[in-house]
Formats: sequence, structure tokens, C-alpha cells
Amino acid sequence: MTTELKVPAVGESVTEVQIGTWLVKEGEAVSVDQPVVEIESDKATVEMPAPAAGVISKIMKQAGEMAEVGEVVALLEEGAEGTASGGSAQAGAGASEEPARQPEPVAAGASGGSSNGGSTGSSTGGHVMPAAARAAANAGVDTSNVPGTGPGGRVLKEDVQKAAASTSSAAASGGSSNGAPSKNGAAPAAGSRSEEVVPMTMLRRRIAQNLVEAQQTAALLTTFNEIDMGAVMDLRKEFKEAFEREHEVRLGFMSFFVKAAVDALRKVPAINAEIQGNDIVYRHYHDIGIAVGGGKGLVVPIIRNAETLSFAEVEATINDFGQRAQKNKIGIEELTGGTFTISNGGVYGSLLSTPIVNPPQSGILGLHGIQQRPVAIDGEVVIRPMMYVALTYDHRLVDGREAVTFLKRIKECIENPSRMLLEI
Repeated sequence: MTTELKVPAVGESVTEVQIGTWLVKEGEAVSVDQPVVEIESDKATVEMPAPAAGVISKIMKQAGEMAEVGEVVALLEEGAEGTASGGSAQAGAGASEEPARQPEPVAAGASGGSSNGGSTGSSTGGHVMPAAARAAANAGVDTSNVPGTGPGGRVLKEDVQKAAASTSSAAASGGSSNGAPSKNGAAPAAGSRSEEVVPMTMLRRRIAQNLVEAQQTAALLTTFNEIDMGAVMDLRKEFKEAFEREHEVRLGFMSFFVKAAVDALRKVPAINAEIQGNDIVYRHYHDIGIAVGGGKGLVVPIIRNAETLSFAEVEATINDFGQRAQKNKIGIEELTGGTFTISNGGVYGSLLSTPIVNPPQSGILGLHGIQQRPVAIDGEVVIRPMMYVALTYDHRLVDGREAVTFLKRIKECIENPSRMLLEI
């Protein structure tokens, strides 16, 4: 029996997705609920599982192509038996009507006719990934002669680049055939001048759209302050090992800023609100978004009801987000909503920046690198670990006085963490 694999609903407003990496090839056997392909929406990457055991008889949408929700992307022969190579005839009840399976087509460089059985291209036989095909077309590389190093023998972009480099080296050492001077007598420019055109992922498109929307619809303004991180660093150093033994998670700086942000948002509720038409919606809960770098780009998972969590629970949540973001395993429901965002550019070495609000939120707190700087304390110049912080806010809703008050409260909480415990 043939089963159609259709793009599932991956979000309330998502109507189109991009096909990511196929985790199986045509002719491969799969078990029930085994992930077969990654699907990228504008919010997250999800895996489509096989609804039954069988063989993937046909892949109808290749990696990088767009597909609508409900569209068929592959066919599954239930109960059939297959091989990893997918090159032999399939056994089983559903395979009798299938035509003899051909080797997978090779894009950009493979011959559309015969397979050239004696050539080196037939020995590789791996599927050419879209980025590799584009790189091959730009560099003039025949992918049928490129051995694939990806899963299942897939030809990756790196494989094409390596082959192009080898060809260039061979041409350069081959004598004067490629070294003729130009018409004006100058030698050709050395080095590669190749270009690569790569389609934007759905996530990157959404990020770009949100950033432009924020700039066009909100009256954004940024105010700055600086924080002496000495108290938090001393506290962290004193209790770091005990905290990790007790809670089995490391004590970082982000939990202090999350708790400080909750404290400051309670004092300045407008920054935790949003504009809806002619109304202002004030939230009496605090869903704090934490910007983390993922495998597909920056994502902002949400710490729900951060005001109810302990330092350990905040750290555990952030650690979990960071690990799953690298594997593109964060669910769509974890990326939606949020009343305020914290972005830590300091982990990448940023000294100062003006973060952009994540609409429809009204504020975002930017953290930066900690540097030893001279500051004046009690009439004396001392060296202290200082961090610049930035608050970008929607000036339609938040006044400058409120923004300054918010950052001042953040500064007070971090420079004297006991304030957060005593709520003073």
C-alpha cells in the first residue's frame, strides 16, 4: 500500500515551508515514527516522521525546495523491504507495480542520458545537495566525478570546493597554458573570484521581515548605562561549585539578568506591555525571551512565567535551550509569544550595540562584554569589571524617563544582588 507523506501543520500562521535535509534516500527502509526529513518553517525546524514501516519509494521534493502545508513530498510503500542504496528492485506486495528504480539524479553536471557505467561518476552515485550543485555550476565542476563525503554518499558543497581547488592547483602547475598575460600585459589576478548564491532559509526570511517591520512600525530609541559586575562575579565565584553540586547546572550571569529584568519590569510595566490598535495591553506575567545562536541562525525561545522560577530553574531552562538550539530541536510553541527579550552579544565579544525590538514587544535588553576599565569610586580611580547595557524601546509606549528608570533598576539589582532577594 502506498502512503503519501504530506507536510504537516507546523504553526498557526504557517502556510509554506522549506524542505531541509532528507534523512533517508529513495529505496531505504524506515520504521514507524522514524524521522525521514527536516522541514524548516519561518519559526523552527521540525522532523517529519514516517507514519508506518516500509520503504521510501519516491522523493518528490528535494532539499531547498518550497512546499505548502498538506503537499505531498514523498511516497512510502508500507510493508516493503528496501536497502540503504536504493538501487535494487524492491520486494513486497506494494513493489510489483513500481518501475525499475533508477540511480538518484545528480544535479548540475550529471548526464541526463546514460549512466556511463565505466566512469568514476557512477562509483560515487551520491545525491548532490543543492548548495553543492550551485557551487559546482559556478566553478564549472562535474559533480559526477566528485566523491561525496556526506551521509549516504551525498555530495556536499565542501566536496565541490575541494575538487575545484584541486583542479585550480593542477592548472596552475601545468605550465604557461593558463598563465597568458591579459591584453594590457598584466598577469591575471591571483586567487579565487567565485561567488555562491544561496537561498535564504525560512528562519532567516522571518528574522529579516521582523527586523524591517520593527524599524518601520515602531518608534525605536536606545538608552545606555554601565554596570559594575564585581558583586555578581564575587557571588558566583563563592557559590559556583556548591550551586552546581546542588542543582546539577552551572551558575551563569544570565539568571541574574533574567531575575533583575523581572524586578525592573514590575517597576516599569509599560516595557512589559504592547500596543494593539488603540489599546495598550499590560501583562501581569513575564515571559522572557532569551536570544541564542542556533544551527539555522538566531532564535529566541521563551522562559515562561520567569517571575515564578528560581535561579537554578532559569539556568536549567537556558542551558536546555542552548543545547537544543544547536540541534534545531526547539519547538515552535517555545518561540512564540514573549513579553520582553534579553540579547547577550557579549558572548561574541560585543562591546556596545543597539538591539532591535522583537515586535510586538516594546523593549529588549542588550548585554555586552565585561571589560576591566578605570572608574571613579569615592573620589578614587579604580579598575573594575564593567559591562555596558542597552535598552531599545518603543517610544510610542515607553517614555525616556521610564527607560532610564528601568536600566537604573537593572544596574541596582546586578551591583547589589541582595536587592532581588529582599525585593527592595
